[in-house]
Amino acid sequence: MKTVFADLHYFPNLEYFCAILESDKLVLDPRSIYQRKSFFNRTQIRLANKVETLSVPIVGRRPRIPLGEIEIDYRQKWQKVHLRGIQSAYGKTPFFEFIFPYFVALFEQEYKLLWDLNLQVLTICLKIMQWPVNLEIATETTDKQGFTDIRGLLMPGSHFSQRDIYHPVAYVQNFGLDFEPNLSILDLLFAEGPQAKSILQASSKKH
Repeated sequence: MKTVFADLHYFPNLEYFCAILESDKLVLDPRSIYQRKSFFNRTQIRLANKVETLSVPIVGRRPRIPLGEIEIDYRQKWQKVHLRGIQSAYGKTPFFEFIFPYFVALFEQEYKLLWDLNLQVLTICLKIMQWPVNLEIATETTDKQGFTDIRGLLMPGSHFSQRDIYHPVAYVQNFGLDFEPNLSILDLLFAEGPQAKSILQASSKKH
């Protein structure tokens, strides 16, 4: 059984899913320290004229705090902004009518902690792809022997080409003539639906 220790991202990009592709168990640690400008609260989608970053606002400036304690700031109507952005980006894609209701229901809930929202996001994405990986929340007693640790590896400031994880395999995107690689998993899900995992398998450098 292969175990991967990973960060928890907000609608993770394709490199993230290639990195966990062969895992049987994915261990997520809410005790990890929050890093500013990380994927914990942001993702990228493709609109008609640009790649747009969707960010979840958090309460206060949070230096040196565990991920599991980061609170979402609901004073900003970010849910409507994100849903509108997703609808604008993917409303005409093949699997929009099938997948979009999952995320409408998600954003109708108000999760106090960003950790809980992201965990539900990951669960939904894995369900759509029919991906039977086991999710485990790390504790003090979690066995760390023989696992692969990718925590801190995937950050917005470093390009995927610097790592030996993800090799872009093009699929039909809704906008643009040139393929835009390594966007949010949303981009691939709306284009390919349950077949998204096969694209990820082809995009993995271990393939």
